[in-house]
Amino acid sequence: MRPTPLGTAALGTTGLTAPAQGLGCMRLSARTPDAAAVINRALDLGVTFLDTADLYGAGANEELVGAALRHRRDEAVVCTKFGVVRTADGMTTRGDAGYVRAACDASLRRLGVEVIDLYYLHDRDPRVPVEETAGAMAELVAAGKVRHLGLSNATADDLRRASSVHPIAALQSEWSLVARQVEEVVPVCAELGIGVVPYCPQGAGQLNFLDPTARRAHAPGAAPAARELLDAVADVARDHGARPGQVALAWVRQQAVKWGVAVVPIPGTTKVAHLAENVAALEVELTAAELSRLDSASA
Repeated sequence: MRPTPLGTAALGTTGLTAPAQGLGCMRLSARTPDAAAVINRALDLGVTFLDTADLYGAGANEELVGAALRHRRDEAVVCTKFGVVRTADGMTTRGDAGYVRAACDASLRRLGVEVIDLYYLHDRDPRVPVEETAGAMAELVAAGKVRHLGLSNATADDLRRASSVHPIAALQSEWSLVARQVEEVVPVCAELGIGVVPYCPQGAGQLNFLDPTARRAHAPGAAPAARELLDAVADVARDHGARPGQVALAWVRQQAVKWGVAVVPIPGTTKVAHLAENVAALEVELTAAELSRLDSASA
């Protein structure tokens, strides 16, 4: 089955086109019985922008995504990340050129693909100049192993320096009504023509549990500022006949107009029903007054 058009966004200046919404696959795992069903249903709905990383499940998540795409590779935009490494003491980062090449080859094997559509540096290695890492990533593009490059959790300085080596198509960072720190970096994305891919766009689930039919949001122990945001989301959701998580997605998506950047959120889910609900959020259009209220409450 060919994917249903969702509308598209151009990420960066190197020709990468993504649907208006993607799927974060981190929460899927070998222990999730519906994982393949979620990915296949995503493709059916036009959610073809699939995000994983070599860190997730120590590579198992990439294998899961690859298995689900075995007969549908040409329908998907495959995105993965490297650079965060588990150690006996926890985690560290690596961005040296040799590791970049080895990590890419390992991801290609696990995904079972010949080329990665969007390859991100997951987190910066402070011991390695970002120009060195970006240079090694650029070599992967030249070798035909990667099509487009991205940075995750990057600073404005990281973006500028990496972009001086090779065009960066996307910044992946947390962005939601409860996490807006990335807005310090978004103006640089607009300046350099870099798209933004928000992860946890529904506030890591914090905005999903609200009852949109309730007059007030019930959050025992929440601070007054948090209750104000929860109330605002619940009220807007009720007025649209939508779920709070859908309002959260609509708010993130509509930041594209405010900031002048392409925005492709990648909500994650382990349920086909939740996936359909997230896609339906594309039909929610918030008014200027609603956006203003949500902005004020979340600030």
